[in-house]
Amino acid sequence: MCLTCGCSDNARPMLTDLQSGQTQSLRAAHDHDHSHDHDHDHSHDHDHDHDHEIAPAVTQQRGRIIRLEQDMLAKNNLLAERNRGWLMERDILALNLISSPGAGKTTLLERTIRDFGSKLPISVIEGDQATLHDAERIQTAGSKVVQINTGTGCHLEADMTARALRQLDPPLHSVVMIENVGNLVCPALFDLGERAKVVIMSVTEGENKPVKYPHAFRASQVMILNKIDLLPYVNFNVDQCLGFAREVNPALRVFQVSATRGDGLLEWYAWLHGQSVYNEPL
Repeated sequence: MCLTCGCSDNARPMLTDLQSGQTQSLRAAHDHDHSHDHDHDHSHDHDHDHDHEIAPAVTQQRGRIIRLEQDMLAKNNLLAERNRGWLMERDILALNLISSPGAGKTTLLERTIRDFGSKLPISVIEGDQATLHDAERIQTAGSKVVQINTGTGCHLEADMTARALRQLDPPLHSVVMIENVGNLVCPALFDLGERAKVVIMSVTEGENKPVKYPHAFRASQVMILNKIDLLPYVNFNVDQCLGFAREVNPALRVFQVSATRGDGLLEWYAWLHGQSVYNEPL
């Protein structure tokens, strides 16, 4: 099991370039240390003293797991900083989009590419456990895209992103949107080198998402509340939701949008334009 998130060791991440159709393995991206230090003799004498040996052994193993978790996150953060430097040198705005499944990330990306892509080039890194479905939608919308399939992995990591960026080769002075695997836990923990995390939730999910998954909202600079066109048909209190979000992160920038109907998108596009062209502080 992955020590940080619990995703399977059998994960075999794959990178697919939708432009060329080429697929390559990212196996090294998710390799973990599975070697175990066995300091004790496996041929135990099953006497009453054995029970007293268990607690120190468990404590030792827990300490080792914590060290491996710290080492893995430190390695990821180092690679993320390299990604960040690579992007900054090219004046590329990279955003890491995180959400629960079904919040509307891909639909928002499609609409943004169609409405805003002519003003500024947008390239996309798609993250999913399986299929090319979302990447194909993005390509149809008019954007250059690569797909990372994580297998049983539940999030993207900085080394996966580095290889995707090299394959994608986004132009200077452009935008890269990273659509992370759909969940609000592990994607919030792993820095990919992005300039900002954008957390997306919809009015169909319940007002208390920000306090149920606080780290995702605390780690983000922007929150997009999507599907507001459905407000007449769902029991959702916008003010309560935004209150919860700002309780977790008072500095959170919020956009209320409908990616299908178009409500609120001009404000989202204006923010994107400001971040990419004028390099305004977050």
